Amino acid sequence: MTRIGCAGILVKDTFCGPLRALPRPGELVAMDSMRTKAGGCAANVAIGLRKQNLTTDLVGCLGRDAAGEILVKELQAAQVNCNQLVYTSEYPTSETIILLVEGEDRRYLHAFGANQAFTVRHIDLDWLADLDVFYLGGLFAMPGIIADELRTLLAFSREHQVVTIVDVVLPTDFRGAAEMEMLLPHIDWFLPNDAEAAVLSGQTDPLEAISVFRSWGAHSLVVTQGERGSVGLFENEYWRCDAYHWQTVDPSGAGDAFASGLITGIVNGWDFARSLVYASALGASATRAVGTTDGVLTQGEAEKLVREQPAAVKREQFTKGGSLLTEAEKYYDGPESAS
Repeated sequence: MTRIGCAGILVKDTFCGPLRALPRPGELVAMDSMRTKAGGCAANVAIGLRKQNLTTDLVGCLGRDAAGEILVKELQAAQVNCNQLVYTSEYPTSETIILLVEGEDRRYLHAFGANQAFTVRHIDLDWLADLDVFYLGGLFAMPGIIADELRTLLAFSREHQVVTIVDVVLPTDFRGAAEMEMLLPHIDWFLPNDAEAAVLSGQTDPLEAISVFRSWGAHSLVVTQGERGSVGLFENEYWRCDAYHWQTVDPSGAGDAFASGLITGIVNGWDFARSLVYASALGASATRAVGTTDGVLTQGEAEKLVREQPAAVKREQFTKGGSLLTEAEKYYDGPESAS
């Protein structure tokens, strides 16, 4: 049985809205409910993987408080294995209040809490060695994750043939590009979004950013672009995948759902094009409901969508200088390709 471990940021999310507008000073706006959900990169990816019927363990740090208990109950209800969670009395469980306003981007009120206490040393090496895939979500947003220690952990994973996938969350004052350059040769799959890729590489064009990451020693990677789809590098070939489109209710979990879809393809041994389409389907589906995971398609739903409405994937060829030379024909554009 395939074993997947997800590590990183854990958050108790409270969603308010969607609202027509933010309240004016002194105004009371009534809502039917304020929904509490499990959130954070690691939790979102783990829940998304469970929806694909994949066994998933979770490791991260919670406070010894009611918020942590609520978060664990949400995770257990999703059938995520929580045996590897660690607890601290130093900080409360991380919480975020998400304000959803119709026609506007999300607004956040966040207490970082116990995520700042999470370290590489909290990851049990015997547990790690027994995994098939290890995902780390929220690199650079957890100050306890030291780059040198993480590099050692990634090298250990490779020695034990554990596939590693790393996603980042960059603080406003981020200055860690050199650390990313040091880590990339030890990471099997790197999954930034386009804004993160631009900050890290200094290149606003995702394909140029990928070229920079490749020069740093990156192996395989995907840069997500929201409604503009995704671009990726796999086995020295560049690819572009169209996005699926739903009426967006809440885009909070799209990137994490995309990661769940890509990991699903990796553990099932699919070719890269099929994995990109599946990831695109899961990523878009997360936006159709309030919360980071409620809208994510199940395995059966995703397979049906990909079979009946496959997104287009194009392989792109570059010159030695890195500029776009040609664009190949659609590679994945019919039900036959999904078999």
